[in-house]
Amino acid sequence: MAVATLRRQVAAPFDEAAFAALLVRAAEDAVQREQTRTLLHDQLRALRGLGFGALAVPVEHGGGGASFREVLAHVVRLSTADASLGHVWRGHVAFVEALRLDHDAGGSGPADHARRWYPRLVRGGFVGNAQSERQPTAKLEARLARGADGVLRLTGRKYYTTGSLYADWVHVAALDDDGERVALTVDASHPGVTSTDDWDGFGQLLTGSGTTAFDGVPVDPADVRAPSDEPERWHHLGSVFQLCLLAVVAGVAQRALDDTTAFVRGRRRTFGFAGETLPREDPLVQLVVGELSSAASAARRLVLSLADDVDAAVAAPPPERREALAVVQREVFKAQEVVPRLVLDASTRLFEVGGASALSLSAGLDRHWRNVRTVASHNPALQRTRAVGLWELSGELPDWKAPGR
Repeated sequence: MAVATLRRQVAAPFDEAAFAALLVRAAEDAVQREQTRTLLHDQLRALRGLGFGALAVPVEHGGGGASFREVLAHVVRLSTADASLGHVWRGHVAFVEALRLDHDAGGSGPADHARRWYPRLVRGGFVGNAQSERQPTAKLEARLARGADGVLRLTGRKYYTTGSLYADWVHVAALDDDGERVALTVDASHPGVTSTDDWDGFGQLLTGSGTTAFDGVPVDPADVRAPSDEPERWHHLGSVFQLCLLAVVAGVAQRALDDTTAFVRGRRRTFGFAGETLPREDPLVQLVVGELSSAASAARRLVLSLADDVDAAVAAPPPERREALAVVQREVFKAQEVVPRLVLDASTRLFEVGGASALSLSAGLDRHWRNVRTVASHNPALQRTRAVGLWELSGELPDWKAPGR
């Protein structure tokens, strides 16, 4: 089903109390929303009205001036309320972090690009992500071509376009007339842009990670950029994109703990014991809940600690920045092995607290494992773990840069 994009709204100064209230409302019907596949338009509209999308925009440009660590802590909280609600912001968060790196780098080109985009974000603009395609090879089919009238137009079809279903702007990878890879951003309200809710994964059902098609969509040349050859950009964005996913996993872990404790407290009997035997007093149930609590705490602390490292690396003087960002990315690869495994194990064990009754569809406890498994499959952890081993043995990392053609 085709979905229209939301109208742009002017963002108000970010209000933490209003954000907390929104999280409560979003959490209350998260299970029903997923089971009925009710998309997140209302929640995204409210978040943009709060100025969430401009939280990391520098204060001097009208934003909240939040660090990456602060933004990621909010993504964890969003994901605790609803795993999809945190996930849809991944492309937007990375887009803003790239702008901040550009702005800090100075120079007329990068700095002007950032200054061009900051007002759009402060007005409430939300940026979706459309990089991947369902092709038998890594070759891009999306094309940016200049017509006889001199206008640049984008034509192509993307999949795994997380957030684009809800977006005002879509950040796209394409090939230009010379066959070179370019990054560009298009207005999602143009009639040539169509997002479809055809994501068929068994988890993260409301992220809009399906198809976005572009049919002769005009592109402003000022919104087209050649990919940077700077290794620090690859290290930086690689860490940001992956930590956004791990923040979702950490949020799911916390929600799994919250849902499990609520489930246990309401029960009056334990399997295998006659009469009333409170499960919350059962040592085995206490053990499982303790495991869940430990997993949620460890996941959150590890993710936010690495976000602190990203902030510190970006703030390093240029001569040291590249190596600092490379070190952080290797540490993120290690976390990618540990955090999903930890939470997947815990979200499987949680069913031990209630026997068959814990399988109830109305409780929706199964969604935690499904959502974490789906998030963890975005960038297969085995590839990253093997890369860590390669680094330890040879001091090299695989070249995962996207091919130009």
